[in-house]
Amino acid sequence: MPRVTEPKAQGQIPGRDPAGLLRRAVPDLPLVVWMALATLVLGLAGGLSAEMLVRTYNAGFGLALGEFALILLPSFVLAAALGHAEIASPNAGRLAALASPVAGAGMICPDTAYAALSPAAGGHKIDVAFGAYAGFKLLYPAGPLLVATGLGVTGQDGLAADLALAGIALILPVWAVGVLWGRVTRVPDDGSGKDPASAAPDAATRKVVRAFAPFGVLAGLLGMGAALGPTGQNLVDFLLQPKGALLAAAGLALLQTAPRHRRACWDAALGRTGSLLLVIGAASAFGAVLTHLVPLADFVPDGRGIGALIGLFGLTVVFKLVQGSSMATFASVAPVAAPVVAAAGLDPVAAVYAICLGSFIAILPNDSYFWLVRRDALGQEPRDTRALWVLASGATLQAVTGLGLVLTASLLWP
Repeated sequence: MPRVTEPKAQGQIPGRDPAGLLRRAVPDLPLVVWMALATLVLGLAGGLSAEMLVRTYNAGFGLALGEFALILLPSFVLAAALGHAEIASPNAGRLAALASPVAGAGMICPDTAYAALSPAAGGHKIDVAFGAYAGFKLLYPAGPLLVATGLGVTGQDGLAADLALAGIALILPVWAVGVLWGRVTRVPDDGSGKDPASAAPDAATRKVVRAFAPFGVLAGLLGMGAALGPTGQNLVDFLLQPKGALLAAAGLALLQTAPRHRRACWDAALGRTGSLLLVIGAASAFGAVLTHLVPLADFVPDGRGIGALIGLFGLTVVFKLVQGSSMATFASVAPVAAPVVAAAGLDPVAAVYAICLGSFIAILPNDSYFWLVRRDALGQEPRDTRALWVLASGATLQAVTGLGLVLTASLLWP
């Protein structure tokens, strides 16, 4: 996602801006280039031979790219197809709000989910904003599956069902905290964005339901997979696990899309997938070299791993504050954290959600989601600083609420 910056404040003395001095002193390079350079410097400083460095980098770079491609490509196709659905409806506000967590998860992108649902949201736009944000980060197969794949734990028996159940348990309290905060702190609008008194279903509302049919297929296939387990039929087993279910949902979404838009959906999905695979590969290579050089088991606490979970949470917060983009955070932090999770012997569900919750902090101006919501749901706010208070504080409260629940569950059920 593009990095967004605020304009320079008026009255600022030229040449005295610390951030500007830092930008001039440090080369403006993409994240993937910085990670590649850091990996090479780390390996050479650690005494790896040129042959060993290249071999380790190569093994780490391709560690899980195939899995990520099968997750990201159909998810972005699904998101692009829904973007062409034109689901605006003045009577569908509550439906849009209720669908927002599912949309955030199914589209693997809160920005796309919010943009798709906002025209139908009416007076529920702030609910949609916090719902799409939370759904993307907490509901399987979005953030949890991306993080689990980066950690290398997706092959464990029963993990998919455990992640899905944990996400469902977390989403309601975490989403509710954000919604309540947004409603309490935002400036009331003039009522023009609210739903009309009539709540009778209309053609546009039915169009919303039809547009979200692929998410129903996705949820149904994943639920059947959790209930039935392996069936012995290769095609059926593939469709009942996350990657196959995502492909089936994307296929239905394309069938519902006008033929003239289908190629554009593929092109958009390929562009987004390719750039993220580069970031994921670079992060995985960095984790591989780090593991080769540093005995991480000596630096993680024993016991139930509460300290390690908080450490994962904090590490993700740092990545999110620096990156801004939630997707880039997931793509880069999980491969780096994977050696720590393995060394600490952490419960994979708790580790996944410690990272997912850390990525909530925070919705800042370097995140495109901030400007999307600020100019739409919070368009009535007179100042950017006020909108920043609403979004950043709300996301932080969501993160702390979720982390408290995860830590409590880890203590009660070690």
